Amino acid sequence: MLRTICFIALTGAALAAPAAAAKRSADPLAYRAGQEGALARAAADGHSHVLYAHSPDGILGTAARTARWRPLIDRVARGSGFAPASLEAMIFLESAGRQEVIAGGSDPAAAAGLAQIVAGTGQSFLGMRVDLARSRKLTRAIAKARANGNHGRARRLEGRRRAVDHRFEPGKALEGMVRYLRKARGYVGRNDLAIASYHMGIGNLQSALAAYGRGNVSYVRLYFDSAPDRHPRAWRVLTSMSDDSRHYLFKVRAAQEIMRLWRGNPGRLMALARLHANKLSGEEALRPPHSTLQFDRPRDVQAAWRRGRLVKLPRGAGLVYNRGMGQLAKKLGRRPQLYRGLRPDAVATLEYIGRRVRELSGVKGSLRVTSTVRDYRYQRRLLRVNSMATPGYSLHTTGYAFDIGREYRNPRQAAAFEFVLERLQSRGIIEWIREPGAIHVAVGPRARLLRVKPKQDEQPRAFRASTSLESFLRSLTSFF
Repeated sequence: MLRTICFIALTGAALAAPAAAAKRSADPLAYRAGQEGALARAAADGHSHVLYAHSPDGILGTAARTARWRPLIDRVARGSGFAPASLEAMIFLESAGRQEVIAGGSDPAAAAGLAQIVAGTGQSFLGMRVDLARSRKLTRAIAKARANGNHGRARRLEGRRRAVDHRFEPGKALEGMVRYLRKARGYVGRNDLAIASYHMGIGNLQSALAAYGRGNVSYVRLYFDSAPDRHPRAWRVLTSMSDDSRHYLFKVRAAQEIMRLWRGNPGRLMALARLHANKLSGEEALRPPHSTLQFDRPRDVQAAWRRGRLVKLPRGAGLVYNRGMGQLAKKLGRRPQLYRGLRPDAVATLEYIGRRVRELSGVKGSLRVTSTVRDYRYQRRLLRVNSMATPGYSLHTTGYAFDIGREYRNPRQAAAFEFVLERLQSRGIIEWIREPGAIHVAVGPRARLLRVKPKQDEQPRAFRASTSLESFLRSLTSFF
């Protein structure tokens, strides 16, 4: 029986492991040498939405505020071996260019200042002056002055705090960031790994590298070549941190691209900001309405079927389909089957999800697809009965979106589904939204990768379910 699983915290007894599959399909997304640049760009795109959606004062405000520090960043970066653009992107991501900000808002023991350095790290590891007692006292006085509207006094107190807590002094904070990165590089050997460790921690990253079993590898390789069934110990370490720090380097790269656009193509940045603001994911940046064919009426959907722009949904492949799909077609004088198809790239993505989840979970039960293609008239009908439907541009009306019900046979299937969604997002192939009853998935142009079958020698390693999935599940905290 299917059951809805809203939260998984598998830290107790291990789940019984499924029998290892005798045969495994080739994975078109398996890591291959020579992909580093393309994978880094895709991951930056895939994890950029949070920057557009949550940057203080919007993406343009944060970019402008961060850019003010670039001359200082250039000076501090000189001779460090780290590119000023990377340091600037870290400042964008860490503090949004705000020199007085404190993580959590009140206690400077937490990450604070332009570089968001924790008090203990600043004192013991970086040799910074951090008089925490005086910093706390001044922080309380600053908050009181601002609450009373005495902003002049607040600014004077902030100046005093910078003298006793160097994390709030921009030059000292940047020097601390560079000092950390240089020390980290001494431990992990590479600039990209040092940057990744800034949020993850040097020890955690070293543990992941040791579990991966090979030295001098890029972070891109470590991340994309680790999975529940490939280098599972490394993936367990990467996923054991619940703060999403495994994606930190990709977000830094996304911030770097934002700053590049802010200087060189602000019109493009503004357009992307608008697209990211329209939905809870970056799906409109994947498929912008001005350049994506939409189906207005049922006859447009019919024409798409005739021309091969829509194709049948995959059978089997760990998927079943809701019998109610297309049920509003009768209101439009059409058969429900008209609305049971997708674009070829979306079909390939859906099939990949179903097969990969079944491989990883060992669960015979299937994921239930609840919605596929629509047209605008169908969408307007749906608005009357579904509060989650959008009155504006919907990727469903392009054939590039589908919904999968949030009902799973067991936690193993839910966990495998979460992993596959994350990996597809990191490859820049999908954007997805968690809705009350379903996972909404939008498919982008990079999905063409899923229509190319890999060579036989690119098969993944034999899956040892008793160690890999068990370890993955035991470390996972999910919100399904």
